Amino acid sequence: QFFVFCHGLLQLSQLLVSGYLKSSISTIERRYGLSSQTSGLLASFNEVGNTLLIVFVSYLGSRVHRPRLIGCGALLVSLAGFLMALPHFLTGPYQYDHSVASTFSNITDLCQPGAPGAGANLSDASCPPHGSRENQEVLLVMFVAQALLGVGGVPIQPFGISYIDDFASQRNSPLYLGILFSLTVVGPGVAFMLGSAMLRFYVDIDKVSSAEVQLTNKDPRWVGAWWLGFLVAASLVALCALPYFFFPRDMPKEVGELLHTHTPRWGRNATGTRTTGSFPVVLLRNLRHPVYLLVVLAQVNISAMVAGLATFMGKFLERQFSLTASLANMIIGAVNIPGAMVGIVVGGAILKRFQMSLRQCSALCVLGMLLCLLTAFPLLFLGCPTQKVAGVTHWDSSGSGHHAMACNVRCRCPERGFNPVCGSDGVEYTSPCSAGCSSVALRPDGSVLNYTGCSCFGAAGAARPGPCGTSCSHLFVPFVVLSCLAGILASTSHTPSFMLILRSIQPEDKSFAVGIQFMLLRVLAWMPGPVLYGSAIDTSCVLWERRCERRAACRYYNNTLFRHR
Repeated sequence: QFFVFCHGLLQLSQLLVSGYLKSSISTIERRYGLSSQTSGLLASFNEVGNTLLIVFVSYLGSRVHRPRLIGCGALLVSLAGFLMALPHFLTGPYQYDHSVASTFSNITDLCQPGAPGAGANLSDASCPPHGSRENQEVLLVMFVAQALLGVGGVPIQPFGISYIDDFASQRNSPLYLGILFSLTVVGPGVAFMLGSAMLRFYVDIDKVSSAEVQLTNKDPRWVGAWWLGFLVAASLVALCALPYFFFPRDMPKEVGELLHTHTPRWGRNATGTRTTGSFPVVLLRNLRHPVYLLVVLAQVNISAMVAGLATFMGKFLERQFSLTASLANMIIGAVNIPGAMVGIVVGGAILKRFQMSLRQCSALCVLGMLLCLLTAFPLLFLGCPTQKVAGVTHWDSSGSGHHAMACNVRCRCPERGFNPVCGSDGVEYTSPCSAGCSSVALRPDGSVLNYTGCSCFGAAGAARPGPCGTSCSHLFVPFVVLSCLAGILASTSHTPSFMLILRSIQPEDKSFAVGIQFMLLRVLAWMPGPVLYGSAIDTSCVLWERRCERRAACRYYNNTLFRHR
């Protein structure tokens, strides 16, 4: 029971490391100027290390000292977590455009017609001498860390499960495995809550004093302390790894009928029996099985969707409803993931209560999916229109472009400036300079109150800092409710679809069939899913940030396209 306790904690903290990346992905994109395609690849890269080794490890089986190998894997996962946070300590402080001269720089982004070339020095400032090399180093470290995370995670689940199944009494084994399974579902929810907590702090909390930070977490330039969560999660994993070096290689089999639960007839040999026949023969025998093949393909489709959504749902909420990253993570961790858990439990309960046949199982899956489609369809229309941004998504009557707008031509604005302000005309401008604002009024604490003397919308008008926000916050609650409902309905088919596989395959092929199933899910769903989603999101971008002549993160999306794609 102590082993089950340790293993539960370890699986939870391992999921914290891999799940936390998904919660801070939009922040890392902004901090290091990544496109969603790159960040999607990063998010799914741990599956690469995992897949390469999983076959080998399953083959080793009980010939090794399993607890010790689990401990080593956990230490690797912990190392990977610390490596993920390393780029923060390798790079300098985060830099953003601002209108108030600070201790770092006296460059401002106001309209300064008098100063010749005032704009020039700003655009140079956005490219430090070795900026592009620094960026490649950051990416390299993060990709290596993700690969290590995958490799370290390999022994944890299969060895833990087979160890428990070997030494637990037949009565208790399903209960213990059930506890572990429920923790793997809770893990990502906890990871998003951790993200929600950490992203409230400013990224350079360890490098600059809070007085010098002129951003609030609602500002589009805000970057939260993404690295902090990796330190927390990696420390937890390291802590959980220690007991594994003291477990014996073999335990005396647990005696006692502590808990009267009966083993379902499919529970035993999922990890127990060896397969008969050679590898290719069994592989073909399973793949020719129409039920097995169809169910696995269906699972591949839904898993690819889940993988993409898990990675970019937060970013989607941030952009569509102008939420902070912290709030978006809170919604996912507290509403969407628990919803999916409820669905899995409900699906399993229906199965147990009505002792369903194979045909009824498949009917239940189909029903769940159809209802999910019906509730998800309105989500295509629940979202905000693209904000009006001068020169990006909105042009004045002359139809001229942003930098040629008559009202700010005398300002010589830098092309790259990004410090959004909202004009009194309800149009957003990418910087005070592009709105033609020449002076700034401050509050006593040094933060910006408003910008005045703006030539783009009448001298009387003032611009307030920050984006204009969205006019459709009333759609946010219906969106969350419907997406949660769709998730509950879709996940009811989780258990019945597994039963379809376990019951339609010859008993001696079970462990092999489940192995092949997970392999296909990894290769066809978990790996490409986030990359495909990221690429689709990138196609809806209307203004890219440029860093050192390199396309960096996206500033503005066409919200409607983003939503539909």
